[in-house]
Amino acid sequence: MTGPIGTAARTIRLALVSALLGVFALVTGCSKDEIQEKPAELVDIKPTRKVARLWSTGLGGDAQHLRLALRPIVVDDVLYAASHQGEITALSAANGKRRWTVKTKLPLSAGPEVSGSILVVGSSDGDVVALDSAKGTELWRRSIGSEILARPLIVGDLVIIRTVDGHLEALSLTDGANRWNVDESVPRLTLRGTAPPVHAGDRIVAGFDNGRVLALDPRSGEVLWDTVVNAPSGRTELERLADIDAPARVSGSDVFVVGFQGRIAMLALDSGQIWWARDASSYRGFALDDANIYLTTSDGVVMSMRRVDGAVQWEQDALKYRGLTAPAVDGDALVVADFEGFVHWLDKSSGEIVARHKTDGDRVTNAPVTSDAGVFLQTDSGALVAFKSRIAEPQVAEASQSEQP
Repeated sequence: MTGPIGTAARTIRLALVSALLGVFALVTGCSKDEIQEKPAELVDIKPTRKVARLWSTGLGGDAQHLRLALRPIVVDDVLYAASHQGEITALSAANGKRRWTVKTKLPLSAGPEVSGSILVVGSSDGDVVALDSAKGTELWRRSIGSEILARPLIVGDLVIIRTVDGHLEALSLTDGANRWNVDESVPRLTLRGTAPPVHAGDRIVAGFDNGRVLALDPRSGEVLWDTVVNAPSGRTELERLADIDAPARVSGSDVFVVGFQGRIAMLALDSGQIWWARDASSYRGFALDDANIYLTTSDGVVMSMRRVDGAVQWEQDALKYRGLTAPAVDGDALVVADFEGFVHWLDKSSGEIVARHKTDGDRVTNAPVTSDAGVFLQTDSGALVAFKSRIAEPQVAEASQSEQP
């Protein structure tokens, strides 16, 4: 839809979403029964995992409650990050020392994504910017006219951009020229946020606000399959929210997706056929390992499910309604962060909370980033914090003088 009527419709939809976000700012869930729920109080734990804070630095650009997709990325021991005030920086993942910083003067909202020598970010105004990842030199800038709330995806010589209005567009990585675009319908009321497209072999997979998941040929934009995973249901628009905002995860020939007020499902990558589906609700997302799925639900419960059939292994509700991020795998632990900037480590096998640390005290919206260099988080106020964790060695009491030989 274009012209004044289309603009008015988009304005109304954004106003409705903003009103809904006023509720989301207070709680992590959305149902009528959850609106009055209070975040779980943190209780003391006996840590069995040792966590060291390596370094921290500030990017600035307060993004409280905007649910932006600004999440750092680590490539070859370099951490790249962007702030809502337009700053993009490259740092040493080991010590936080800056290698270069660029000020774009744009309200950045998604990324960065890095592949080879190219870094790409998106903005709230619909700008796409590509930089040289080694120097920070701007290569090109393109406007596609709609807010970008999903990390860009680089596939070969293309960058795939997903916008909040259901638009998926492929741009040339060389100069930003349009190659193809696909549009999906967007309900009048949606959650704020969009699922980023992911690369899977010879195709890309993307979830949409209407509960559908599409696989497309990245060369042409041809839709290879289209599967309804999260069909809207209910009498009111609020009840019919069925967004797929969390990124899909692909492992081998399997695709895993989860929607809000709907289901988590495993699909066949080649056909989109649903192999299994279980009731679940999440707009945060999940992590995978070889055997299990680790999910943060809409109300802040962390759970482990078997990949093969979705059977629940354990649930941890001690962090309920604390606005948790999606989990990330950190060795034999999971790591999540919450609305007060606390970072929690959970044992993968049991869900027990085994360690806790704090960032700068501000909300963390996006999942931690884990690598061999450490665990990295970006708070909504623009702070970057690096941790390193390991299993704590058991304390052995020293033998008394009389017991020594």
